[in-house]
Amino acid sequence: MHKKKNYRWTILTMLFIAMVINYVDRAALSIAMPFITQEYHLTPAEKGMIFSSFFFGYALFCFVGGYLADRYGPKRVLTYAMSFWSVLCGTTALAFNFWSLLIVRALFGVGEGPVSTTANKAVNSWFPIKERARAIGINQAGGPLGGALAGPIVGFLALWLGWRAAFVIIAAVGVVWAICWYRMATSTPVEHPKVSPEELAEINFEREVPVTTTENAPRTPVMEIIFQRSVLVTGISLFCYNYILYFFMTWFPSYLIDAKGIDLKSMSIVTALPWLVGTLGFLAGGVLIDTIYKRTKKRLFSRKVVLVTCLLIAACCIGLTGQVDGVTQCVIVMTVAVGFLMLTAPAYWSLIQDAVPDHQVGTAGGFMHGLANLSGIVAPTATGFIIQSSGTYSSGFALAGALGIVGALIVALFVGEAKNKTAALSPA
Repeated sequence: MHKKKNYRWTILTMLFIAMVINYVDRAALSIAMPFITQEYHLTPAEKGMIFSSFFFGYALFCFVGGYLADRYGPKRVLTYAMSFWSVLCGTTALAFNFWSLLIVRALFGVGEGPVSTTANKAVNSWFPIKERARAIGINQAGGPLGGALAGPIVGFLALWLGWRAAFVIIAAVGVVWAICWYRMATSTPVEHPKVSPEELAEINFEREVPVTTTENAPRTPVMEIIFQRSVLVTGISLFCYNYILYFFMTWFPSYLIDAKGIDLKSMSIVTALPWLVGTLGFLAGGVLIDTIYKRTKKRLFSRKVVLVTCLLIAACCIGLTGQVDGVTQCVIVMTVAVGFLMLTAPAYWSLIQDAVPDHQVGTAGGFMHGLANLSGIVAPTATGFIIQSSGTYSSGFALAGALGIVGALIVALFVGEAKNKTAALSPA
């Protein structure tokens, strides 16, 4: 069989497509909800419960998926996860009332939970240190791109064929991906017949321990992994990051309609702009981190300087968004905020990869991602109470901005160099 020099980029392309599918499927319910509400006469409270139910399963299985990726490898975990969530996505078409939608949505979150942590594990196994941040950025950029594509794709299908058919069609795409991934991927490059010795040597360059097969990886107690300071602090900071993200996803459209007076059609168009800029942010963040690392040879510095600087800028812009008057100014400032926010994302996953040995990356990343996604439950609810009690959206923007500042500062102060990749040292 012909061996390729750069087969890792084929794997990365598959992971990027998986993230696009992930976000299209996740956003589909929000796009179709007006049709579903009309059919089942759902109340605002019931809609909120359906949306939130996703994160109960999602947050838990971020961690479970990461642990399973360490134990059984990204190939098997992503195959099963994509297949499961695609089936649940299609099953949404069979829902017949509030309770059936609630249950399907919660199980759908279970299926999507493992994807980011398992993809991060795959990047760790398949890419050399000098390319990891860039690879993470490319992989994760599929998320906001999927978010931007979900509106026109699902909206068109729902109008043309009905909302039930829309879920079935996008579910079928996920099943096709799972089949292709199973046939084309392996959990590590050592196992793949198309990986050349030259590529394997490049992947192993600068690694403390050469990449091995999943079966030969050592086992480490879970608690020993997740209670490392760098893992805990990075997870708390990502919670602050995700609070801003979920605040934007859930409340910014309502803010534009309620506080700025734009119509639904215009809102659908302008809210796609931050997602598109966010896609560029993911890509640029990874390239920026790798460039700084190549020039300075300071791995931790390259991660922290991008994360802290960009998250502080994003936090300030979020707070400012609630204060500007015009619609155009509001959208511009929020777009800048989301762009800088997503510039930081590759740094989080890179910090986790740096903090622990390669065989612990899935578990550590899963814990970080699961902790962070509890904000998907907290942010929409907390913002609703704040708006209701204060009578204004500005307090909600201020809280999101304040948490962004907290997230940046704790990384700056408490994430240090890893000692033999098993523990963090003193604050840097």
